[in-house]
Formats: sequence, structure tokens, C-alpha cells
Amino acid sequence: MERVAWPLHGIRLRTADLDLTVMTEADLPTLCSLLPDDLELNPHATTYAGLDGAANRRAVLSQGYWRALGMWSPDDWALPFVVRADGDVVGAQWLEGPDWRADRIVDSSSWLVATARGRGLGTQMRAAVLALAFGPLRATAAISSAVVGNAASLGVSRALGYRDTRRSVLEHSGETLQHVRLERAAWEAAGRAREVGIDGVRPALPLFGLDPVEGPQP
Repeated sequence: MERVAWPLHGIRLRTADLDLTVMTEADLPTLCSLLPDDLELNPHATTYAGLDGAANRRAVLSQGYWRALGMWSPDDWALPFVVRADGDVVGAQWLEGPDWRADRIVDSSSWLVATARGRGLGTQMRAAVLALAFGPLRATAAISSAVVGNAASLGVSRALGYRDTRRSVLEHSGETLQHVRLERAAWEAAGRAREVGIDGVRPALPLFGLDPVEGPQP
């Protein structure tokens, strides 16, 4: 394994068709050039009057990356992955622990370029971060959410065993949001972790507030 200055950057996940590595600043130009036009970014993010819509979207992505790693804490973290298929960047997958040491529950979000959709890759990339969360990171549950009209996102969740919990209304758009949850027992019973390769986690475990000597870890 190549030595890295920041332990998080040594984490690598692999599925049948995908390779996920933790995002670096060098990845930002490529990711910014691939941002799908239909991707809804954080509505509360800062926008700049002197930038057009596309430039503001690139700013949101870049600042989100810097914020995630620059403000990292074992209590509140966000881990962004670059997703590659056959060596080409096809999207991004985030895994988050917003109240990690209190509840050990993870959240997630992702996007794929249009040409990579409809091939089951969304399910693979979510399964990859769930294998990390429920495996080395020892999460107790995973949650996610999507507007009720986002059949693709909700389809990925349901294919992986999430169950509907509640609905809420987005203040900025008035759209209805469906919340879903996956319990650790349901994930383990499905056996999906066997489809994911995980490397480089042990040196990063202290950043999640975990002891790297507690049991075997990749």
C-alpha cells in the first residue's frame, strides 16, 4: 500500500465493476467537469453573485470537499469517495457520520454521470460504503433519503434492504422527502459485504474514534 500523508486517503473499496478511493484535491477538476445538470446540491450552500450557475455548482462541490476533510472530527465526519469504472471517473459517493460517537449511524449520498446510470452501479457504490460502515467502522444502522419522485435513489435503497421510516417536506422546494433506514442485522443477513473488497482502513480508525487493535480490520 502506498504511504499517504492523511490516513483517510489510504482507504480503497472495490466492487465487481467499481473502484472507490477517497477524494483528493487533484480529483476536483475532473469531478467539476462531470457534475450532472440534474444533480441537486446543498440548497443552503453559499452562492456567489459574480458566478453563473455552473460555476456556483463547482464551488459547492469544491468547498464541500474542503469542508469535509478540513473540519473532520470523530463526532461529525463526511467521507467523500471518487467512483471509477474501468479507470474512468463516473461519479462520487459520500458516507457521513453526523453524530457518529453518539449513535453510530451513517448517512449517504451520491451521483453518477448520465452515461453510467441504469447499469446497477449506484447499488454497487452504495453497497461499497455500507460494507465499510458495517464492517471496519462498526456502524449500527444506515439512513438515507430522497424526494419521492427519485425512483433511482429509492430503488437503490430498497434493493439493499432499507425500509421506509417517515416522510418530511423540504422547506426550500416544498417537495416530499422519503426517509429510509437499514439495520445492521438486515445488512449482515443479506451477505452483500462479501461482494466488496476493503483496504487501508486500519490506519484511519483513530480518526473515527475507533481502536485499531479491537479485532481484525483491513
